[in-house]
Amino acid sequence: MDVTNRIERALTEALSQADLAGCPPRLAAAMRSAVFPRGARVRPRLCHSVAAACGDDNPATEAAGAALELMHCASLVHDDLPCFDGADIRRGRPSVHKAFGEPLAVLTGDALIVLAFQAIARVNCAPDRLLKLTQVIGSAVGVPLGIVAGQAWECESEINLAHYHRSKTGALFVAATAAGAASAGADPEPWRMVGEKIGEAYQVADDLRDAAADEDEIGKPVGQDVAHDRPSAVREMGIDGAVYHLKSLVRGAVEAMPPCSNGNELRSLIMSEATRLVPAKLAQSAA
Repeated sequence: MDVTNRIERALTEALSQADLAGCPPRLAAAMRSAVFPRGARVRPRLCHSVAAACGDDNPATEAAGAALELMHCASLVHDDLPCFDGADIRRGRPSVHKAFGEPLAVLTGDALIVLAFQAIARVNCAPDRLLKLTQVIGSAVGVPLGIVAGQAWECESEINLAHYHRSKTGALFVAATAAGAASAGADPEPWRMVGEKIGEAYQVADDLRDAAADEDEIGKPVGQDVAHDRPSAVREMGIDGAVYHLKSLVRGAVEAMPPCSNGNELRSLIMSEATRLVPAKLAQSAA
């Protein structure tokens, strides 16, 4: 079974918990809407690629990848709420709060976060690997440097752009590379820098899309950084500066990879994602 199918199977199995008797039907439907149809699944794909590079892509990797994607989907549900971005569209469809209401959207995000840890707890592998995975993913979500802290930076009067990007976007990418190594029984620490570079590159690309793409291309509203007066690589560096910074980060991610026996897949993934995320009108300059 290829990686894409393994990721979708793991997510389907995780979401089956919401279909058990006793779960409120609309909550279950909202959770499914937040996770399916699939997005790029770049975080679980990155997790699987690092595990493969470390030589051991086992069932713990599937659980880790599912947990990362559930956390990501939860963050999108919360990001779209009126108290944050107020986005009515996500992946070309009504966002969860538009389709199911704000109270259920809050609960959906909360339920997906808990479901991520339930997915890890159910996997059958060495206890030390499960403990490490739990630590890695927990750190990527909470404080001081997880995605919750990243969102909270938007509530501060003064924002450090590097800290903001590292927490809001980079944390789950660091978790993806570290979890991939940990699930394979390798030391996750040397892989964190790879995730940091990829995460920052992903945020810069997202800033570029917000500034230079259109809604049909990316499936969500654009111009949000200016509308909400949020920090942005484009606002700080300009379009050309942000594109240059993106290319530097991608090169840095590849160069930061620790020695491994099977890193070609991971290198290809990093390069392809960097290309995919840049708005079409800027793709040539970012190549």
